[in-house]
Amino acid sequence: MIQYEELTLADVWLLTPQIHGDERGSFTEVLRYPEFSERVCTRPFVQENEAFSTRGVLRGLHLQKGADAQAKLVRCIKGAIVDVIVDLRHQSPSQSYGHYLAVRLDDQKKQQLYVPRGFAHGYLVLSEEAIVSYKVDNGYAPQSEVHIHPFDPIIGVNWSLYGIDQKDFILSERDLRGISLSDYHIED
Repeated sequence: MIQYEELTLADVWLLTPQIHGDERGSFTEVLRYPEFSERVCTRPFVQENEAFSTRGVLRGLHLQKGADAQAKLVRCIKGAIVDVIVDLRHQSPSQSYGHYLAVRLDDQKKQQLYVPRGFAHGYLVLSEEAIVSYKVDNGYAPQSEVHIHPFDPIIGVNWSLYGIDQKDFILSERDLRGISLSDYHIED
């Protein structure tokens, strides 16, 4: 059985599975597609990605916009991360444009975060190593990719809350060159 909880930003869901354990280990039903389609989103996933990172790696904030936008179902299958999403939908149902939400995902609770289209997404690795898997409902389109700077003061993500000094963060050059939210233009 999977519990579905809609979070404070409209259309964002946290899926919490039931973990069955005994002396042999554990078993977890991660996703039932018919139930997920009925409760969260009917669009099928077309690709699954996996990323390995070490402590302090900060990936994001990324999104694809326009017709190439992607919804994601994110899961940390090894280690722990703080997953951060930013609502960049033109007509956000909750009037939350530019607001962010941070959720800890780890291999103990095995929760998954559903990120709808129109959100920027990124994460910070909290454990020594982490493997993050995410399903997407649209293929990769580099021409539509946008990088929002993870330290943009307009968004105001407080990355220092998670026990890693900012001087120890590891970011790509592309993420360090990310734009400010004030320079982001939504495509209708």
